[in-house]
This record gives sequence, structure tokens and C-alpha cells, in this order.
Amino acid sequence: MQAEQYALHADIETRHWWFAARRRIVKRLIERLSPPSRDTVVLDVGCGTGANVAAFADGYACRGMDSSPDAIEHARSRFPAVEFACESDFTRRTDWLERANVVLLMDVLEHVEDDFLFLSQMLAPLSPGAKVLITVPADGRLWTAHDESFGHWRRYDLERLAATWHGLAVGERLLSGYNARLYPVIRAVRAVTSARGKALGRAGTDFSMPPAFANRMLESFFAGECASLERSLDRGRPAYRHGASLIAVLERREGVIAPRARPASIARDLHRPTAHAS
Repeated sequence: MQAEQYALHADIETRHWWFAARRRIVKRLIERLSPPSRDTVVLDVGCGTGANVAAFADGYACRGMDSSPDAIEHARSRFPAVEFACESDFTRRTDWLERANVVLLMDVLEHVEDDFLFLSQMLAPLSPGAKVLITVPADGRLWTAHDESFGHWRRYDLERLAATWHGLAVGERLLSGYNARLYPVIRAVRAVTSARGKALGRAGTDFSMPPAFANRMLESFFAGECASLERSLDRGRPAYRHGASLIAVLERREGVIAPRARPASIARDLHRPTAHAS
């Protein structure tokens, strides 16, 4: 991400329907898994401009880290109740990871070239019982200039995301599509974006503020998926097989996790897909 995109996030992420609904869903899931307590540490890895972890600050001890000085500057100025750190390599902050009860990895893995190595390094220092919530963009058919602008390496399907933790000392509490109700609309918008060859919104992205009424309706419609996702916790099946994004919750188990690189069988993920990838 670039400085202008962090500035965009800082401007709209407390109001825009996509950011707001995602926070509502994530907060509900975390509160069910780890009820609010000032002794519970929520760590947002790749926290961006800070609004996601700040949503937990009224009930938890909150920390956030990001590799961008621009992002951390925005976060510190807006959310003084949260402790933020600028880190070029998140995996080196083992002191923060060891103390975290909940780790958020919200739309982070798609930015990492070797997501297998990164996730195994992130999970290794966590204490048994720690929860990890992951969100990623889904469906290669939605790949457009928006993904290119954000520096994404890939979009995921359920099987590809689950492969990143397969065989590691974690339990899978949830793995599902989400942002599923609005998927047809998003697919249509991305088709237009693909035909135009450039993003529809600000700073090379598809993000822009819709009219207030439409924004409220979209937020309510997206956030309404929360009940289905809550019911899917520990049921072993996704609430939604498809969606514009995926969401997962893992729980660290006893056992050593050694760093591991991406298997050669999916090395093709090193190459960003085209707009027509499936």
C-alpha cells in the first residue's frame, strides 16, 4: 500500500460500509470466543491506520503493528488508547506475540509473497489457547486493478487458505466465505472495473463513499451475515461457500511450529493472476 491509500483509509474507514460491517462481524466473533476483559490482549498484525483494533479498546488491552510509518502515524494520532508499533518484520515481535490472546490478521496474507512461511512464523510464538482471526480477499475472478494497486499477490479460495495452516499445531474453529450477500453486486462492479482497466474509486482503489442512505443499507446487509458466521463456529462447515472475502478463526494448540515455506506444488501463487483467473 502507498501513502495515499493509507490516507484514504484514515479518511473513510470509520464510516465506509465495508470497513464498518467487517469490524462489526469481527468484533462479534471475538467477543464470543474471548469475552471482554482488560487482561485479554488483542494484537492487530498489519493494523493499517488503526480503526480495527481500536474497536476493541473499550473492553480489551489493544496493540497494533504495521510496517508503514504513514499508517502508524495515522493510527497513533487517531486512537491514543491503543499501543502501536512500526515494525518492518512482524515476526520479530515475539514479545508481543507471546502475550497476545487474540491476533487479528485482517487482509494481510494476500500482501505476503510466501504466506505459508509468514503464517507459520506468526503462529509459532503464540501461547496455547490464543485465537487468530484471518480475513483475505476471495475468488480470482474478482481480480482487478484494485488488487494490483494494493499490491496483492493472490485472492483465495477455501482450500487454498486452509492449506496455509494444514498440519500445524492449530485447531480450525471457523473457515467460511463472507461478504456473500453482496457478492453479485461486487462481481458486477469488478466486471466494469476490469473492462475499464482502472479502479472506480480513489487512490487507485474501488473505495469511495457512497451516499449516506446507501452506505447504511450496504453496511446493514453485509453485517447481517454475522449470525450465520457465529452459528458456524466449531460446526466444521462454512456459513457461506462463496463470497468476496473469506474469514477463518484458528486456535493455537500445544506443540512446536517450525517455519515452513510454500510447497513447490503451488509455487504458481508467486505470480499475480490476471483479471480472468479462476
